[in-house]
Amino acid sequence: MHSERAPLGLKIAAFLGLAFLHLPILLIFVYAFTTEDKTYQWPPPGFTLKWLEVTWNRPDVWEALSLSLQVASISTCIALILGTLAAAAVSRTMFLGKEAITLLVILPIALPGIITGIALRSAFNLADISFSTLTIVLGHATFCIVVVYNNSVARFRRISASMLEASADLGANGFQTFRHILLPNIATALLAGGMLAFALSFDEVIVTTFTAGQQQTLPIWMLEELVRPRQRPVTNVVAMVVVIVTFFPILGAYYLTRGGTDISGSGK
Repeated sequence: MHSERAPLGLKIAAFLGLAFLHLPILLIFVYAFTTEDKTYQWPPPGFTLKWLEVTWNRPDVWEALSLSLQVASISTCIALILGTLAAAAVSRTMFLGKEAITLLVILPIALPGIITGIALRSAFNLADISFSTLTIVLGHATFCIVVVYNNSVARFRRISASMLEASADLGANGFQTFRHILLPNIATALLAGGMLAFALSFDEVIVTTFTAGQQQTLPIWMLEELVRPRQRPVTNVVAMVVVIVTFFPILGAYYLTRGGTDISGSGK
């Protein structure tokens, strides 16, 4: 099959676009090892590994990291349960208001984060709920559910209805059908959705700002350090860790879902 090659100008434009997006991230890695601790110089005056040790021995960094991991893990678990149930209800049944419910489910990720943050803060104040880890988790779950829902509903729609009918004809109940038919077919979609949800929650800033109270997740800690820096390279080391931690779940989710265009069970 003949395929046309992209024009040279388009290739150059694509390369420049990728460079514009990723060179600032590479600079974070460079400045995480600079010997200068107060200003950003280019080229850096020298390189050192001491900031890795300094960061390792900072208790405030560990506290923020622990909170971020805790919030991301709980939010992802909530999203996996509620997002999967919502996807199952929307994809497998027909009812009045189905499109409206679909819109309401995906709305939190479509709205600007500041709108979601203000709405959540107002709701917590009206309900007299003190700001804590719980409020951060609830805030993050609003958009994590959407990620899991989008992955799950696409996979549910690709599952052949004849598989479910055959399972019922063979005497399987609802739980057995879910365990032996549905779950194996949606497992990779759930894993991909969970990994994306974890990555989004781990580096979330805007919604966290409105729901955290006095607590600091790792991105909030970084924001505070940029405003009132004590040791700039430490902030870059932490930023480097955040990039690495969020990169691998996104990469894993990509590889899990890139080949899922066929209907599950079709022709098997």
